[in-house]
Amino acid sequence: MKILITGAAGFVGYHCAQRYLQSGHVVVGLDNLNPYYDVTLKQSRLDLLLQHPNFHFLNLELSDTQAVEGVFQTHALDRVIHLAAQAGVRYSIEHPHAYVQSNVVAFLNILEGCRHHQVPHLVYASSSSVYGLNTRMPFRVEDRTDHPISLYAATKKSNELFAHTYSHLYQIPATGLRFFTVYGPWGRPDMAPFLFTDAISKGQPIKVFNQGKMQRDFTYVDDIVEGVVRVAEQIPTPNLAWPASSRIPPAAPHPTASTTSATTTPVELMRFIAAIESALGKKALCEFLPMQPGDVLATAADVSGLSAAVGFQPKTSIEEGMKSFCTWYQGYYQK
Repeated sequence: MKILITGAAGFVGYHCAQRYLQSGHVVVGLDNLNPYYDVTLKQSRLDLLLQHPNFHFLNLELSDTQAVEGVFQTHALDRVIHLAAQAGVRYSIEHPHAYVQSNVVAFLNILEGCRHHQVPHLVYASSSSVYGLNTRMPFRVEDRTDHPISLYAATKKSNELFAHTYSHLYQIPATGLRFFTVYGPWGRPDMAPFLFTDAISKGQPIKVFNQGKMQRDFTYVDDIVEGVVRVAEQIPTPNLAWPASSRIPPAAPHPTASTTSATTTPVELMRFIAAIESALGKKALCEFLPMQPGDVLATAADVSGLSAAVGFQPKTSIEEGMKSFCTWYQGYYQK
């Protein structure tokens, strides 16, 4: 197949592209290499992808309507895996315009490309952030997501609404995956796994918010990729018997679905820190701080929908995953 992957030089995009290339597919990778975090890291990922003869890279802004249309006109695509986005919960509070352009306008352009060029299936990244102020655990796909607490979360919620609307109007098969705190080798340097590993390695203190009383449903990147690949093979179909009273997104009368990709085992922040300490053989210096704006106390996912649909449930433990991450970190930054 020929697969378009947006955000191909990003963390999850890089791993997805590698998986598809190693399976013999052709990948068209899009990225704008923006400087939200270290561009050198993005370029290092990209350099590895460019070693594959079946990888074709385009440096462009997804908010550029004409440029995106040109990609769809040039390439007959079998799948679109949309992973590009302006990431970061706290950054969205200070730079709202960047999120509307990168996460809303760009997604509209992707939907328009899929609409006008009959792409068989669009798979896109949503986020656990859409659950916002929900307190019932674990989070389920059926839960309401009307109370986001960051602009980042609001843009991801808008993506889901746009996809549902386009599926209803134009019968575009689309599936959204709500990712939960993805980590692993080549991970983003603005996220806790990297920040904590880097600081502990250098003997520097780490910032532990809410006095360490937080939980996260961490998801190892290989598990995310497996979920993406399996979901991409399962093209959603309309449910013509769907009752108007149903709240369940996958049961809608158009070809769209939402599901969750996570381990279903929330990890306490102090256990997460202990996993890094074990992998590095060094103790952490903790600076305990209050809760930060835009953060939530805990995340936990119900992945029964993913398991039922594609027969897969993420399962990599935080100890195993952080050991792999720390090994990569030491090889890449301390060689």
